[in-house]
Amino acid sequence: MSLIKTLALSAAFAVALMGGAASAQEPTRIALVVKSLGNGFFDAANKGAEEAAKELGNTEIIYTGPTTTTAEGQIEVLNSLVSQRVDAIAVSANDPDALAPVLKRAMDRGIKVISWDSGVAPEGRIMHLNPSSNALIGETCLKLAAAALPEGKGDVAILSATATSTNQNVWIEEMKKALPNYPGINIVTTVYGDDLSDKSYREATALLQAHPEVKVIIAPTSVGIVAAAQAVADAGKTGQVFVTGLGLPSEMAGAIKAGTSKSFAIWNPIDLGYSAAMLAHDLVEGDITKVEPGQKLKAGRMGEITVGEGAEAAMSEPFTYDASNIDEFSKIF
Repeated sequence: MSLIKTLALSAAFAVALMGGAASAQEPTRIALVVKSLGNGFFDAANKGAEEAAKELGNTEIIYTGPTTTTAEGQIEVLNSLVSQRVDAIAVSANDPDALAPVLKRAMDRGIKVISWDSGVAPEGRIMHLNPSSNALIGETCLKLAAAALPEGKGDVAILSATATSTNQNVWIEEMKKALPNYPGINIVTTVYGDDLSDKSYREATALLQAHPEVKVIIAPTSVGIVAAAQAVADAGKTGQVFVTGLGLPSEMAGAIKAGTSKSFAIWNPIDLGYSAAMLAHDLVEGDITKVEPGQKLKAGRMGEITVGEGAEAAMSEPFTYDASNIDEFSKIF
């Protein structure tokens, strides 16, 4: 073989090796799909996902979602991600059933899919990560409402996100199940603000006008709870009506100090985004297409997360924030 041919073959072999090495170094791409962009809760979750990516190395987080909380908007985003052939999708769903077909198609193409925060129908995901036990969240919301009511008795209303929001509906059902433990509480109505600040504010304002007997508004949504607190203040009902539910310390500090809210709860959204990214990465690395009850998955600094029935897992209990700790935590998230 001539020297020229030998050199040419060597060069071709080197190029092939370099191409293989470059391919091997391609990052694991995890899409963190949220209900809508511009939501402080999900922005905080993205910080956690980015933390996980940095810890894992060679991992890219694609933070995305629609501009409004609609299933149609999420489906458009998901179709694009399937076309991009990302390695994993971790989605907080606006509708459990509407998203299932596109997510099933994603799994058929080898993309690992989990839902987190707000679940997808089982056929549309490998597993779901609840931020906490649904029963504990429902119980916590009622406990906080009872603490705000004189002698734990009075009329309560709920300001939810969308009428199809999986997690919101589950938590409301858990509140109703826990009502026998709080015989003094009467839930008079549930309204929906679609996780939009302006609509949530209008719904809370209309609620106060239509139901002057209501003494507590429970908003199990970080957007709704802030809007409800503002509506109470603007209606001149501070100290007469209290707002509680699930919110971010940084966004609720003013309401606590103003007296429109005595207390509220939330898990750490940074930890939730971190855990979702870690679990998605586990599924990709292990090429896991199905999980079983009792199976343990690694979640970095969060330890091991155990899968339960229905391929669902829970991260941690919700934590209560009030005047005693709001300053400390409002600096964090």
